[in-house]
Amino acid sequence: MWPLVRTRSPQACSGVAYAIFAAQENIYEQARKNQTDSVNRKLLTWVLAAVLVLAVCGTILIIVLPQPSEPFTELYLLGASGKASDYPTNLTVGQTANVTVGVVNHENTNAAYTLVVTLANKTVNTTSFSLANSQAWQNQISFTPTQRGLGQKVEFDLYKVGAPNVYRSVYLYLNVA
Repeated sequence: MWPLVRTRSPQACSGVAYAIFAAQENIYEQARKNQTDSVNRKLLTWVLAAVLVLAVCGTILIIVLPQPSEPFTELYLLGASGKASDYPTNLTVGQTANVTVGVVNHENTNAAYTLVVTLANKTVNTTSFSLANSQAWQNQISFTPTQRGLGQKVEFDLYKVGAPNVYRSVYLYLNVA
């Protein structure tokens, strides 16, 4: 066998020794490259695993601790058919009309309300009630116009107890013959 002597310079070798030197250098380069690739793969694997764990933890937190929605209160009117249509709009003097008023509390807390119904700037009904969060309230309200006129406004003003200003408001226009 030929004695293997590793030198740093290929010019110092000739013939078969050069071929062995080149093969040996190639093996060393491959080993160094494999070590670098292995370290890079391990690092990439750890980084991807950390990202996956963070994503799973974030998803769990979003599911377990959702952000509360912005607080609000629904105020709506329903006509005779129980839908948001068929409102009494054409009446005669002295004829009683009915609508259903609904309120739903989405304030994320208990709330107390006062509903004030006015017809032609005169209060015809006042009702106070309290609702827990997500609780709904519906009540049939009756009103009777006492004077003729087109475009008479029936207002349904909702106040939060303790607040001086109208919190929510809906209205109907009546044609009274």
